[in-house]
Amino acid sequence: MMIKPNSVKESGLLWEPNDTWVLNSNLTEFAKQVGKSALPYEHFYRWSIAKPEEFWSAVWDFADIIGEKGEEVLIRPIDGGMQGTSWFPNGYLNFAENLLRGDEKRTAVIEADENGDYRCLTMEQLRSTVAKAQAGLRALGVRTGDRVAGIVTNRVEGLVALLATTSLGAVWTTCSPDFGPQGIVDRIGQVKPKVVVASLDYHYNGKKFDIKDNISTVCEMMDGISTLVTIGDSFGLYFNKSLHVMNWKELCQNDASSPQFVRVSFGAPLYILYSSGTTGMPKAIVHSVGGTLIQHLKEHQLHCDVKPGDVMFWYTNTAWMMYHWLVSGLASGAAILLYDGAAVLKDDPGILWGFAEGFRVTHFGTSPKYLELLMKNSYQVNQKHELSRLRSVLSAGAPVSPEQFDWVYDYIKNDMIFASCSGGTEIIGCFVMGSPIHPVKRGEITCKTLGMAVDVLDDRGASVLHQKGDLVCTQPFPSMPITFWGECGDERYQDTYFAARPGIWTHGDLAEQTIDETVIIYGRVDTTLKPGGVRIGTAEIYRVIDQIPRIQDSIVFGLPVDGDEEIVLCLVIKEGNLGSEMADTIRKEIRAKASPRHVPHRIYCVNEVPNTLNGKKVEGAVRSVVLGKPVKNKGSIINPNCLEEYVGLSEREYK
Repeated sequence: MMIKPNSVKESGLLWEPNDTWVLNSNLTEFAKQVGKSALPYEHFYRWSIAKPEEFWSAVWDFADIIGEKGEEVLIRPIDGGMQGTSWFPNGYLNFAENLLRGDEKRTAVIEADENGDYRCLTMEQLRSTVAKAQAGLRALGVRTGDRVAGIVTNRVEGLVALLATTSLGAVWTTCSPDFGPQGIVDRIGQVKPKVVVASLDYHYNGKKFDIKDNISTVCEMMDGISTLVTIGDSFGLYFNKSLHVMNWKELCQNDASSPQFVRVSFGAPLYILYSSGTTGMPKAIVHSVGGTLIQHLKEHQLHCDVKPGDVMFWYTNTAWMMYHWLVSGLASGAAILLYDGAAVLKDDPGILWGFAEGFRVTHFGTSPKYLELLMKNSYQVNQKHELSRLRSVLSAGAPVSPEQFDWVYDYIKNDMIFASCSGGTEIIGCFVMGSPIHPVKRGEITCKTLGMAVDVLDDRGASVLHQKGDLVCTQPFPSMPITFWGECGDERYQDTYFAARPGIWTHGDLAEQTIDETVIIYGRVDTTLKPGGVRIGTAEIYRVIDQIPRIQDSIVFGLPVDGDEEIVLCLVIKEGNLGSEMADTIRKEIRAKASPRHVPHRIYCVNEVPNTLNGKKVEGAVRSVVLGKPVKNKGSIINPNCLEEYVGLSEREYK
């Protein structure tokens, strides 16, 4: 139900579910099946982490996972730590089999693009297409454990390649086609794929990009490839080494009509995903078949209330973990909407909402960057689109400001769930997110997810409330990575998440938990500012900056000075120059709405801010350039050339 404006000011409440929402939710039904009550949620949550064997076994049953569960659910390592935990050790299943299920006549996939073109596939059509691609891959020698890599756009062919690969018990890994050759090789080159499936062009913001030269260079640089499967005409590709090349139609040119599924162990590898790579070579993170599936089913069905017949969408490319999260929606009986192109077009800032309206989307996934673009375009979604089927808007990738919470309910829809989520590629899921039985408070993530023993610890290792600390997880969970691919993978995995606190996963987020059991994320610890030794999240500054109309974009970082750290703010101004008066206004706003400690010492005007493909600001890269240090991996940055502007920045005049 909608909350009245006056009560928002007093309590922060923006929305709360009525009795019908709560009673009809999957979460309430799940609680009944395990003989408990979903409310109060804190009690139900504590049961889920105190009795992990009972909880995860019940999730398997509730989601009706296809496969053999086995008698045991959890085997802990002798040292009692998290790393090395074995889940469903006697379980066998196939990932694609669980996604390619249900009514064959229902719509399974919708593909749309910038031109407004679209196509729909029923489950029967999807299964048939996967069967043909599976037969083609099998003929190329792909077997259980082999790696197949996709350099693909967010279209049906990429999805089919993923499902065909996993149906064979093989491992799927992917990289977005808008990466440069070195960025692609730095990622999929690590795992030596047997087969590469590659788009030869892509469209973005009205422009077509031919990437045949990039694909040729990638294949020249990488070892171990036996076959390149092209989506598009392969004329113009060149190689100095022997390589079998075939197009997508040739791969699928066979009589197969029904896929065969190779069941593998619960802990067998499914995906290899990659960290952003902004602080070094991207980590190749290996995720398991069962851990990925059961985590996504839990999040979709219990936290997002996804039901058969729903339509799920997330604006993403094929490399981001949210693409893989979206794909798993098929296992809950939902249709998934794949969109290939820019989120906002010059002549149509609301193209995504047009598709949401036309295809009756129930769950719309996005990012704070996209919400910011809509806000700055004054695009009133609820005035332009009929969204009666929409039940939830979800956001991930960065912290959502309180003002963005307000905007969502004012200008998208006032009676729905808005769920800010936080987790990561490392866990291919979420530590904290929304639920259908919780109220929504501005600026706060609704709850800790079931089965995840999430806490916020200070430097002493003590759990703290209403105080910033490190987001941690203190008990094992099924979607923990198997390892990092490559030499010394287990050791690198240990050093990344368990070195700070042995036996406890330290995620790398600066966070705060409240007495209401909600969570606030302030940003990554590795970009946290420390003026005067006090930790400050960059999100607290961006929240203020984003409300100033003349500012188009911004980036903030810390500059070491005389044993301390000065806050540096770089701004992209829409029009005009950054004068002293504007700089003074910015400082006053930050002082009033954040704190005196948040006020930047230096403010510069720049032309562009570096971002990753997922819209994250790359503060660490800017800081490295300003300090004269090398940027360890430019391949993750969509606009790396703009970093040249930051060379010698500290010597320039500032306001």
